[in-house]
Amino acid sequence: MDKDFRYYFQHPWSRLVVAYLVIFFNFLIFAEDPVSHSQTEANVIVVGNCFSFVTNKYPEGGGWRFLKVFLWLLAILTGLIAGKFLFHQRLFGQLLRLKMFREDHGSWMTMFFSTILFLFIFSHIYNLFLIMAGNMSAYIITDFMGIRNENFMKVAAVGTWMGDFVTAWMVTDMMLQDKPYPDWGKSARAFWKKGNIRIILFWTVLFTLTSVVVLVITTDWISWDKLNRGFLPSDEVSRAFLASFILVFDLLIVMQDWEFPHFMGDVEVNLPGLPSAHMQFKVPYFQKILKEEYHIHITGKWFNYGIIFLVLILDLNMWKNQIFYKPHEYGQYIGPGQKIYTVKDSESLKDLNRTKLSWEWRSNNTNPLTNRTYAEGDMFLHSRFTGSSLDVKCLAFIPSLLAFALFGFFIWFFGRFQKTDQGMENLDKSYTRMKRKSPSDMGMTRENTQVLEEPLNFQEPHLVSIKSDLSEIVFNSSLLTSENLNAQLNEQDSPLQPVQESSVPKNNPVT
Repeated sequence: MDKDFRYYFQHPWSRLVVAYLVIFFNFLIFAEDPVSHSQTEANVIVVGNCFSFVTNKYPEGGGWRFLKVFLWLLAILTGLIAGKFLFHQRLFGQLLRLKMFREDHGSWMTMFFSTILFLFIFSHIYNLFLIMAGNMSAYIITDFMGIRNENFMKVAAVGTWMGDFVTAWMVTDMMLQDKPYPDWGKSARAFWKKGNIRIILFWTVLFTLTSVVVLVITTDWISWDKLNRGFLPSDEVSRAFLASFILVFDLLIVMQDWEFPHFMGDVEVNLPGLPSAHMQFKVPYFQKILKEEYHIHITGKWFNYGIIFLVLILDLNMWKNQIFYKPHEYGQYIGPGQKIYTVKDSESLKDLNRTKLSWEWRSNNTNPLTNRTYAEGDMFLHSRFTGSSLDVKCLAFIPSLLAFALFGFFIWFFGRFQKTDQGMENLDKSYTRMKRKSPSDMGMTRENTQVLEEPLNFQEPHLVSIKSDLSEIVFNSSLLTSENLNAQLNEQDSPLQPVQESSVPKNNPVT
């Protein structure tokens, strides 16, 4: 490999630094974000509607409850079907011709995001029924989730930790197993490949660190503001840039993959903590309903990057909080030195009166329940709010915008099948979907059939020789399915007439 930009950009050290920096940055912004201490109700665009639609705001009547449950179940079913057949197969597969979504690759992630979309749409359909009924405004579905920002941010912090750790560990696992950089980390690789060391280390480190992280986050055992004592306090602009760079690093993890943007290589990525590169579950087979036997197949790479895109949702919400942050909307106010104070008493948070949410009022009025000023009962934060304009804060979106544009550029120009390649989406020989037919269905038995997966020659490494007692067929392994194999057998004039090797296209592009 030439030592060009790509060599250093995708170097193991570069990938490891990016993967573990994301973990640090996510903890840092959680600690510095004033929203993490807010006692007001959490609201998340789109996701908040879905959460509220499924979990809370159920009316009293049984008919309304049935309607709501029926609608969100229908939304989930519609989202799964539309995600698989409309978005994955039609949009990504046939219209955009994206290589990373060939066959069934990425279908579960597509179905997940499609389900979120249809839950959001059906929540508004449910709102129409409530509006037509009248006097049901209390049950209208909005992006408010019914939980406090403080609790939601703790859950989000634990979720991002889990996602970031699994991602970083999988990157580490790839670096220590694959060999595009053979001179890197020889001793570490030798140790890593001994027995079940990687599996034992994964579960040990995951359980230990997750226990510590959950304990620290949920119990407030360690207070960041007491720990750092105002060292380099952040303001809304610096926090916005930090959130923006977290988004950039999330995309960099994907773009640094050695098979980006097509993900069509032969390297299999083991699932974290497991000895295999994929998980496969057999769907119960009902012969009268289903024509074929289906399996749920999750590959290591899509498991990894699917988690990244889930974490990306939380990071986008974090970025939104920093850009559009206004203290009074989160039950907070500005004190001396532009420091942020968080209101703790529920009475002051009922109407979010801006007069009461000010340093002047809260430092000069006494709380009758405690006989102290209201300001003394509020939480002091070293984080600052300087009142920067929205134009200045939106500058933080430029790095993320450039990263998203670069991400889309590479996928559009280097991650798509050409129109002449239609029908060749199944070039990944490690992921071939076979129809539900046995060798006996194609006129072959165990005794007279032998499949050799070794390449026939160095010029055509993807040719597979299928030998039987009667004939020999040379076929491209990437295009090998039961249908075209059966067609090859049926096209022979007689059982004793073999198919000539020259019938196989010599210049079949393999990317």
